[in-house]
Amino acid sequence: MKSDAAKKGVQQAPHRSLFNALGYTKEELEKPLIGIVSSFNEIVPGHMNLDKITAAVKQGVAMAGGTPVVFPAIAVCDGIAMGHVGMKYSLITRELIADSTEAMAIAHQFDGLVMIPNCDKNVPGLLMAAARVNVPTVFVSGGPMLAGTLSDGTRSCLSNLFEAVGTYEAGKMTAEELEDVEEHACPSCGSCSGMYTANSMNCLTEAIGMGLEGNGTIPAPYSERIRLAKHAGMKIMELIEKDIKPRDIMNEKAFENALTIDMALGCSTNSMLHLPAIAHEAGVEINLDIANDISAKTPNLCHLAPAGQTFMEDLNRAGGVYAVMKELDKKGLLHTDIITATGKTVKENIEHAVNRDPETIRPIENPYSETGGIAVLRGNLAPDTCVVKRSAVAPEMLVHEGPAKVFDSEEDAIEAIFGGKIVAGDVVVIRYEGPKGGPGMREMLNPTSAIVGMGLGSSVALITDGRFSGATRGAAIGHVSPEAAVGGPIAFVKDGDIIKIDINANKIDFVVSDEEFAKRKAEWKPREAKIKTGALSRYAALVTSADKGAILKLPEA
Repeated sequence: MKSDAAKKGVQQAPHRSLFNALGYTKEELEKPLIGIVSSFNEIVPGHMNLDKITAAVKQGVAMAGGTPVVFPAIAVCDGIAMGHVGMKYSLITRELIADSTEAMAIAHQFDGLVMIPNCDKNVPGLLMAAARVNVPTVFVSGGPMLAGTLSDGTRSCLSNLFEAVGTYEAGKMTAEELEDVEEHACPSCGSCSGMYTANSMNCLTEAIGMGLEGNGTIPAPYSERIRLAKHAGMKIMELIEKDIKPRDIMNEKAFENALTIDMALGCSTNSMLHLPAIAHEAGVEINLDIANDISAKTPNLCHLAPAGQTFMEDLNRAGGVYAVMKELDKKGLLHTDIITATGKTVKENIEHAVNRDPETIRPIENPYSETGGIAVLRGNLAPDTCVVKRSAVAPEMLVHEGPAKVFDSEEDAIEAIFGGKIVAGDVVVIRYEGPKGGPGMREMLNPTSAIVGMGLGSSVALITDGRFSGATRGAAIGHVSPEAAVGGPIAFVKDGDIIKIDINANKIDFVVSDEEFAKRKAEWKPREAKIKTGALSRYAALVTSADKGAILKLPEA
């Protein structure tokens, strides 16, 4: 066993003494040591139940003959961090989680790992760590929140509340109506109830083969989630016995499956940051252009919130991720011969799956659209790509042309939107919010929700080198690369420039002559760093562009 390095032999007598101090018996030390990475905390609604999940995993590990050992991982609530300096610290936690988990797992020589994530950066961070450490690993998330129900019976969720703020500011909603949404949008523990980033990544964990069936969809309050956690604890012992490791599972075919299922589900655009970063750790390089190739042949089968009015509990009831995969396999769109953390192949996993609700999961013969939920665009505004959640864009905004209204921060843009300075037809440009420029690549849920809430969702586009929450809907185009802070063309856009967006053709350009473009480029000068101390300053020095997954890389000599 890997853990023998810390348990066996005369030289390990001091190590065993320390295990004695922890209360472990000789009998426990004869068994495989299973690291349980618990992301429990009391500030993230999606993590407040993870103590229960952790206890269930511990029980499952012990039942199957292992010795469970719990250690922590951090997590940020993006909703609570939204719209202020706290959001700068969201994306950086992905790297902190990966680094700290790698350190704990290798320092203590665990034989296997059970990862317990739930929200946003916590999931990809732990997947990155799993690929690095490469000992048998299985994931079990905390599960999604239940949808809310307003006083009039309307179902609701967090994205509705963000948009309601804009509606209130526009004078189209009373304070009492706003409070009704506030009180009922988030009724339970769990990751917010739509196909936002957390649920996207938990579903893709299942799709990529690192989680058991139901990992992405069983609601957090359900007892079925506790049973799943016990099974995950038992499953890790089987993976150790069969010596199935993360890099055996997360290969090139698995990432192609994940991208395909991403397109069918209509996942958050953040998946276009996280999948390349996870793949990089697994030794697989993803060029984002492959996303359009996969999208071109993958129908969009689901319109969960914010794209539609169905929620994660509906997807679970309809058959979950496996039912979506079964639909995709009807046309041979998946690699089904690859091994997963169930100990079985994809083909074996999905054989029993049934689509119980053809509206929540459209049959592949009757999709919401013939192409996938995410599009990657290029043009003179984003020569190294940008991304948009196509499935959440109003049909009339798939092709749009309008004058730029340029802002150098999220705060300035919000002030202009609520101040009535944005009108139908405009293209809002928010720059210097990228991985380096932010630093931290903030999510722009506040401005996109304000645009929708003000009644401009079907007539105004927003473009940024920052990113978006999975709760964003509308013609919101993010991850513009190169970003403004490194002299990307988005830095050269001026108020009034005509911007042309053609999501169907995967193009985005601003109208400027070659001579004027060259003049603006020559006049551009780098800006002084917004933050010069602490973790964010180090992050800004090492982070790469969004099209590379915003991974950290040492500067070239």
